[in-house]
Amino acid sequence: MTEMEPVPAATVVLIRENSVQEHLEVLLVQRNSRLVFHGGHWVFPGGRLDPDDFAAHPEGLEYPAALRAAVRETREEAGISISEQQLIHTAHWTTPPKLPRRFSTWFFVCPLHETVEVNIDNDEIRDYLWLTPEAAIAESAAENIVLPRPTLVTLQDLNGFSRLSSLLEAVTEGNIRVFPENSKYYRPQEMGCPS
Repeated sequence: MTEMEPVPAATVVLIRENSVQEHLEVLLVQRNSRLVFHGGHWVFPGGRLDPDDFAAHPEGLEYPAALRAAVRETREEAGISISEQQLIHTAHWTTPPKLPRRFSTWFFVCPLHETVEVNIDNDEIRDYLWLTPEAAIAESAAENIVLPRPTLVTLQDLNGFSRLSSLLEAVTEGNIRVFPENSKYYRPQEMGCPS
């Protein structure tokens, strides 16, 4: 059986500071249970790269397309307008071989410094929650919510930060989590990703 090529995708970790309680909260959205891929699971907003996402770049590079897709998907799934300049690339996950659907997903952190209103589409996305990474991990452990592995690992990476300033200092150091480690689908130089 031939290994299925993963579909390029992007996801956005929207994160805000709760200054009153001194912790960080991330936005998780619940996918419609009817969806084949991660139906009913709680994830960060995101989705596959569309042809239009590639069209804006003359060389058709994947990284600029992922930035555009991240902005578009955040607007479509959560009703939140963000800009490419707010996005910080932090990880790249490729679904393991032999699974019926595979994605090679660019992960971005998007710090929110102002209050935003979440408006889900109530079709692909059925619900949303703002949770601390710690609370989301606990909800998953108690089997109250289902988190795909990349979402869970990202939350574990974010756990322990209470201020956006310290988180941003850590994520801008350029330590990109790549899974699997030597993924042939993560080609930052070729894709125009800033090194």
